[in-house]
Amino acid sequence: MAEEKPINPITKQVLELGPTIAFFLIYLKIRDETYVIAGTEYTGFIIAALVFVPILLVAMGILWMMTGKLSRMQVFTAFMVIFFGGLTAWFNDERFFKMKTTIVYGLFAALLGIGLLQGRSYLAYVMNELMPMREEGWMILTRRLCAAFTVLAVANEVVWRTMSTDAWVKIETFAFPVALMAFLMWQFMSLSDYMIEEEKPDGR
Repeated sequence: MAEEKPINPITKQVLELGPTIAFFLIYLKIRDETYVIAGTEYTGFIIAALVFVPILLVAMGILWMMTGKLSRMQVFTAFMVIFFGGLTAWFNDERFFKMKTTIVYGLFAALLGIGLLQGRSYLAYVMNELMPMREEGWMILTRRLCAAFTVLAVANEVVWRTMSTDAWVKIETFAFPVALMAFLMWQFMSLSDYMIEEEKPDGR
């Protein structure tokens, strides 16, 4: 397995969050516009979604070149964006791009749930090197995160089906990521007793 190269945390955050912010800003700029491509009319939302795909791929390419590594979650998310972005353009239907969020969160919940049914934590398999923790702690975190992803998937369905596109874009860009980040920070603090401290060179 390739060793991850060090990278400035701010640069890493810009590359990870930049494409989503870019999508938001582009959407705000062209949301009221209509574009005709090859005789087909596309809304500003669909064009913004299509532009988001190459922006994301370029950012991921730069991140990969700088660190030598991409997480499984990053690769999966990129695949889903490309797939649903393609469906959105092919069918000229913005609902596909909006459903992407539901399916991503839903699949994460399903994968963690399958592991729980097997008495395992797939989360530990992905994150244990970054955050060593006892098995009991991983199982607690996995159950809670499985529930959180389920809630986010349901929330996305409610938002895009009952609210305006403007509302969905704002919630997708800011509310969902902030809620998930706050939830994870709360979990890491509440599960601190299960953390495994690395031994110092002198054995202390």
